[in-house]
Amino acid sequence: MERRRDGRDGCSFGREIPIFAPWSKLSWRITGSIDTFVLSFIFTGSVKVAGSIAGAEAVTKMILYYLHERAWSAIRWDQQGQTGGGSGSP
Repeated sequence: MERRRDGRDGCSFGREIPIFAPWSKLSWRITGSIDTFVLSFIFTGSVKVAGSIAGAEAVTKMILYYLHERAWSAIRWDQQGQTGGGSGSP
């Protein structure tokens, strides 16, 4: 793929348009919860149990996502994308 003058390669995968970012995250979370509900229903045969599992999964995933993002933001990255303050040589 040819690079553009601004350094990007023209591929839009992974880029977010700020106004759509929250909706994209929400739709992915809903998709994940529906998947969990369906699988739980298949395994248990109970709508009540499947709903409980899907609800618990949605809450725990939001908490884990928050903690994951906090952990990543706490890492200090140097300009080469490596952690720490070493010289970069082995």
